[in-house]
Amino acid sequence: MATIQDHLENTPEKIQDLFRGLREKILDLGDDIEEGSPDSYISYKRSGKKGIFSYVYIQEKAVKIELTIPRDNLNDPKGLSIVPRSKSHRQVKTEIKLKEIDDLEYVFDLVRQCYQFEKQEEIDDTEPVKDFPWTRFHESVADKLLGFKNKRKDLVEGIHEIVEQVATLSGFEDTYEDGTTGPLRDICPFTAIGIFNREYNPNTRKIIARKLADFLGIKETVPEHFKGIPTLLPLKAWFFAKGNKREPSDIDTLWEIFEKAIELSRSRDAFIAAYDRATKVENVGWNLTIGLYWIRPWSFLTLDGKSRKYINENFKDIVDIPKKPPNASEYISTVDTFENKFQEDEFPFNSFPELSLAAWEDPESPPEDGKRKILLDNLATDCFIERSGLEKILNRLQTKKNLILQGPPGTGKTWLAKRLAFVLTGRKDNSKVKALQFHPNLSYEDFVRGWRPAGDGRLKLENGPFLQIAEAARKEPTEKYVIVIEEINRGHPAQIFGELLTLLEADKRNPDEALELCYPKEDGERFFIPENLYVIGTMNIADRSLALVDLALRRRFAFVDLEPAFGEPWKKWVHDKFDIDLKTLSEIEIRIRSLNDKISDESDLGPQFRIGHSYVTPANGTVIEDAYDWFRQVVNTEIGPLLDEYWFDNLDDARKAKEALLKGF
Repeated sequence: MATIQDHLENTPEKIQDLFRGLREKILDLGDDIEEGSPDSYISYKRSGKKGIFSYVYIQEKAVKIELTIPRDNLNDPKGLSIVPRSKSHRQVKTEIKLKEIDDLEYVFDLVRQCYQFEKQEEIDDTEPVKDFPWTRFHESVADKLLGFKNKRKDLVEGIHEIVEQVATLSGFEDTYEDGTTGPLRDICPFTAIGIFNREYNPNTRKIIARKLADFLGIKETVPEHFKGIPTLLPLKAWFFAKGNKREPSDIDTLWEIFEKAIELSRSRDAFIAAYDRATKVENVGWNLTIGLYWIRPWSFLTLDGKSRKYINENFKDIVDIPKKPPNASEYISTVDTFENKFQEDEFPFNSFPELSLAAWEDPESPPEDGKRKILLDNLATDCFIERSGLEKILNRLQTKKNLILQGPPGTGKTWLAKRLAFVLTGRKDNSKVKALQFHPNLSYEDFVRGWRPAGDGRLKLENGPFLQIAEAARKEPTEKYVIVIEEINRGHPAQIFGELLTLLEADKRNPDEALELCYPKEDGERFFIPENLYVIGTMNIADRSLALVDLALRRRFAFVDLEPAFGEPWKKWVHDKFDIDLKTLSEIEIRIRSLNDKISDESDLGPQFRIGHSYVTPANGTVIEDAYDWFRQVVNTEIGPLLDEYWFDNLDDARKAKEALLKGF
């Protein structure tokens, strides 16, 4: 394979100067910069860190640099074609082609910004990585292994030394073409990284992982746990067949897909071709997706047995996992589908590690307190409510079992309700949380149980969503289930709940308090709400069209008031996520607060009609190039029409309020 020097010799002098200049500048960034040279490109990272800037390539007419940078901090004022190549919930991979000497300082400035951002903000320690510290270790192992592609004899010798030091590590005897046996003479990178991803006890895995890291020269800390990482049986841990049964090119083929997976942003077509060739290697099968997940867990989906089962049970509506290992197109399509879903606020997972963890958790045991704590910490960061306040809300929910979040429009009631449900259940799992919305036409028959048309033209008695989730909760008494009811006062709660209104009370959740339903399916059928089912409702207290909540319902629910949450946490969150300067956010806050004071003082309105922070909190994934233009759009299309409704009998006041919001913008 061509080396860096080979590429330099075949490029114009200007390109050589660009490459050498960029290389020198990067190495001068700091003493913690490490350089690796896997053949045709040079990789850079901070010592012991995953690294923000990735690779520098030499091309015939340009020097290409790939950067992995904070997702919402793309900045390209000179138009040098920063092209998003792949993204996760926290980072974007981009590429820049450097063709002119004049652009060198500008491109390097982007690299320096990434380096400084990582140093200051410690992007390596963002919540996803902190929740899954093993991902950084696995990626570091993969990066180092890539350097052994053309030094496999050294790698095999290193593996054999580790085998001799760890008594329980075995399975590195090969059968040669002539039928004789002896030490394994060649190895693929997936089998190498798999030596500590076998079904050993955690302590043994740590010992093996540390020895492999020492051999590869990795300073990264061995993870404390391996939760959610698919493992292989020790006797079936090779990704290739014995020597007398494998093709001469099999191990080369596995090294190729390993390399193309790490370089996926360079060419998806090259990855697809390498993947399809790798599937033909005997013994690979489903293990190929496991190996890809090991080396780049934020980019690839594992389709091990547990994950396939979990996906088929919970996400059959969005993907169809084939019964045999997928080809490259099928696999990439599934990966893309989940990556798109990860961007949606309502999807229960944000990444492949979270999805794999859910699949590998023991469904028979209750959620871990540690996992619930992590979810609560993450929620406190994103919802602008102090952690102590969230704990009080959760305590009320656990005690009362029924909770209603009420507040002015835009205070994040629905958003918070679903995330409280995830914290309570201990995981982001839609199978444990059911969400629906009340409306004026909703009836008891729709919500609890009623007659519905059957395929034969007759009517059939069917359970509604409440009885469905109650039945699921009854089958798993150690798990917590939550039903989230949006706009609970938009329907007629007393009529919709019927006799369930009595059964909702926390002290009536037992068989002794069971009641007969309006539509029993059999004589003597009696129903009670299980203790592990919780109800969270949301209520917009500014909607004039809604009736007052029945007092009987009020007695059975705890009510929590949500306020517009402007202030430092809101400003910092929006600034960090969307790079809107703090001065602009302070000005927006002042104007919204002034408007809310005016609304509160209006005799026909009041505090319940204030404007919530959600109106000026961009959704994840929003691209904001001009903060002023974004705020003008919010006022003109969202806040303005709401003010017209508030002052429907005096539109001049609404106009003045809008003008005050936009003055100077």
